[in-house]
Formats: sequence, C-alpha cells, structure tokens
Amino acid sequence: MRLYLVSDVAGALEPCGCVKDQLGGLDHVAALMLKDKKETPGSVLVSSGPLFFLDPIIKADRQPQERAKAETIADIFENLGFVAFAPGRNDWALGDGELATLATKSGGTPVACNATPMGLFHASLLREVNGVKIGFIGVAQPDKTDVGAPLGAVAFGAPEAAVKAEAKALEAQGAEVLVAIAAVGRGEAKRIADVVPELTAILVGATAMGGEENTSVAPPELIGDVLVAETSNHLQTVGVLDLFVRGGSYKFRDATGIALGAKRKELESRIDELHGRIADWEKDPKIAPRDLEARRSDLARLEAQKKALDETPAPKEGSFFRYRVREVRASLGSDDSVKKQFLAYYKKVDAMNRTTFADRLPPPPAPNGDAYAGVASCVSCHPGPKAVWDKTAHARAYATLADEFKEFNLDCVSCHVTGYEQPGGSSVTHVEKLEGVQCEVCHGPSSRHVADPKHVLPPTPRPGTDHCTSCHHPPHVHSFDPVAKLPEILGPGHGYPLK
Repeated sequence: MRLYLVSDVAGALEPCGCVKDQLGGLDHVAALMLKDKKETPGSVLVSSGPLFFLDPIIKADRQPQERAKAETIADIFENLGFVAFAPGRNDWALGDGELATLATKSGGTPVACNATPMGLFHASLLREVNGVKIGFIGVAQPDKTDVGAPLGAVAFGAPEAAVKAEAKALEAQGAEVLVAIAAVGRGEAKRIADVVPELTAILVGATAMGGEENTSVAPPELIGDVLVAETSNHLQTVGVLDLFVRGGSYKFRDATGIALGAKRKELESRIDELHGRIADWEKDPKIAPRDLEARRSDLARLEAQKKALDETPAPKEGSFFRYRVREVRASLGSDDSVKKQFLAYYKKVDAMNRTTFADRLPPPPAPNGDAYAGVASCVSCHPGPKAVWDKTAHARAYATLADEFKEFNLDCVSCHVTGYEQPGGSSVTHVEKLEGVQCEVCHGPSSRHVADPKHVLPPTPRPGTDHCTSCHHPPHVHSFDPVAKLPEILGPGHGYPLK
C-alpha cells in the first residue's frame, strides 16, 4: 500500500511562475499521484500542519480571495483520495465554521486526539487500504502559537499520552498499522516516537506558519523502528511511503537506507541548485551551449546517484517499507483537470476583485508632493531609455497577468505595476498609465520632474539595485543577484553615467 504525505501546504496552489522549473504545483502533484495509481491502486493522501491558508491572520479585504483559493485546494485534494489531516493554526484563519466546511469539501477527516471537546475533530481514523487496516492518529498544538484566529472553546492537551491511548484503542479495533499525523513540530514528534514505539510512521507538520518563504526540512530518520517523515512546505515535495506486507507481519524493516539521509540531503541540495542554474542559463544568450550541456550532464549524474540511494535492496524476508521524497517539478507532468480548476479559480478571483476593489483608489500624493506620471510622460525627453525598456520583460509584466486572468489577483499585481498602493500611484483596479514595471519603480514618482525637468530631478536620479529584491526574491525566483542582473535592463541610451 502507498501513503502520500504532505506537510505544511499552507494555501499553496502553484508557484508564481516568474522563472522556469520552480518547486511546487498542485497540478504536478496530481499528475504524479494519478499516474502512480495505475501501479499502486491502494493509496491515500494525508496532510499535517497548516493546510488551507498561507497565514494565521488574514486581512478582511483578502479573505474572499483566500477563501476561494482554500476551496480550490479542498476540491483538488478530494479528487486525490485525501483521507485525514492534522491542522495547524492557519486553518482557523476564517474560524471554526469555515474549517469545518473546507474539511467536508476536501473529503479529509480532521484528526486531533488531544482536542477537548472534539467538536469537528475525530481522535483518529481507521481506514482499510488494499486489505490492511491503517489507523491514522491525529495530534495538534495550534494553541502553542500566539497569533491567529481564535480557537474557540477547543483546548489541546499533552500529545504523547493522547497518542499512546489512541494507539491502544485502535489496536483493539483491529488496526494493523498505526500512523501519527502530528502538527506539533519535529521535536515533539520525536518524543511521541519514543513514547509510542508501536507506530510505523509519524508525519510531522508545523503548529503554524506565516509568509510565502519556502522551507527545507531535515532528512527522514528512524526513532527506534518509527519513521519520522516531513516534507518541505508549499508542496515543494511530497513524501511517498510504500509498505510491503509479507508473512502477515506488520513490523516493517527499512529498505530505504534512512541512515544515508545526510548524503541524500546533500544530493537534493545540489540537484535543486543545478535546476535553478540551468533554468537561468537557458535564458542567457551569453552562456555557451557546451557549458549548458555540461551542467545538464552534472544534473543527470547527481539524480542517478540519488536514485541509487533510493533503491536499497529489500530484505530477503519479512515486511519492509520504502520512503522517498519526490520533488514537485514540471517534469512530473501536469494534470489537465487540475489546470482547469486553477483557471476557474483565477477567473473567479479576477471577476470578484474587479468588482470588490472597483472603488479602491491609491493614496493621494502629499500636498506639493510627487505622483506617478507614467512612462508615456518620460519618452519625449528620454527616448533612448524607453527603447531599451520596451525590449525588457518589465515592459510586458502586466500583460502576462492579463493573459492568465491574474491582473486583479492580490497575490500577483503588486510586482507587475508601478507605484502599487503608493501615494499618487496605482491600486488593484486602477493602473491606468502604470501597467508594467516602469521607470518610476526605480527612479521614484516624478510628476514634478515631468512638469519642470530643467529644475526638478526625479527623486532617485541614479538608482541602485535596492528596489529589485522587493519582487525578485525566493520563492519567486531560485536565486537573484541584482548586480549581475542589472545589465539586462541597461543598454545604449539607458545607463551610467546619466547624461
């Protein structure tokens, strides 16, 4: 039987798409799982840690969009055989009622054996998978964080004793395999493994998360015979746990080589670095084809080494497990039905936000202060820089959103327009003259310079690179060196020294 494990999804549908080959994407996860189901029909999906929302606190004006995204995640999970999840604090961002609605929509049972009263929770879930009775024991500690929506009347007790008692109850009901879904952090999960050695595995999740930053996690490890597994947040990776039962034994020996975790982690880090470098080099005409091919050969060699680590021979007798962490990349393929759900979500949000924010104007400029004039006001005096800018991706930044029904998406628009939410600038729906990443993103709002160019300089005549990383930062890009990238937006007629 196969268990797909994800930690700390935290409202992730897909990466933003600024560069090629970014980690993440629920369409790729679906492609992986649906393809594998042909070979392994006995499979289920479980999740630990924050699932539906990026942050534990959501501003009122963002709540409709975040609700729509969470509903889309729930719908997709339901089609992937989702059975159970242990929530993190983020999942209460819109309250108990919304969490209950999303749980029902997803098909996953919220489990937390240490919750009192149980309310919408179950202590555990007993599920037969390919003829084997698996008990999924949930445990959570959302009250261990000091931020987030109120938890209502629910209190959460000590994890170890609760999991121990629930494991005993499930064994009395005939459970043959026990898996803990623990949104308690890694340290607490390892303590549970010590106290409840009858577990086969623990899926670790965070108590809470915040922000769009991607995380990496420690390699899987064995505490006694208990596998402690955790995946990177935002669906960068998916854990695949295969259980092979032989001779009626439900004690599983490791056929993965967990002890080689440090070597595997090193390889994964180097593989990820090479993916990013190759994606950048493919767009750089200065890179010689032979150098690009050399890096691709390096990548293939490292991936072969990692694959060899993942193919430790199975024991000659007795039951065993294999555990792999799969990177979620475009190479996994993309499920068409999920892509259609993405598109429906983007269209819904675009239409909704167009109406909701129709009257939201940017803050007015200060008295006698600068407003944003727009690139059309610059071209009469600066045709050279405009000609250079026209050839850059910055000039087409807003058009890329419109092409994908994202021009009013709160996750996207700020990096694709000029002067977003700045005095005299743009807003979600009011971007006239300020579409794209224009001159004033770097040079500052320049209406007074436009009105009197001989006597008033723009606020930043000679900009540095400090504005670049407000948008060009991980996870939007693999890595970013603004100094190295600067020549891509400079050229004859647009460079230093200014004339």
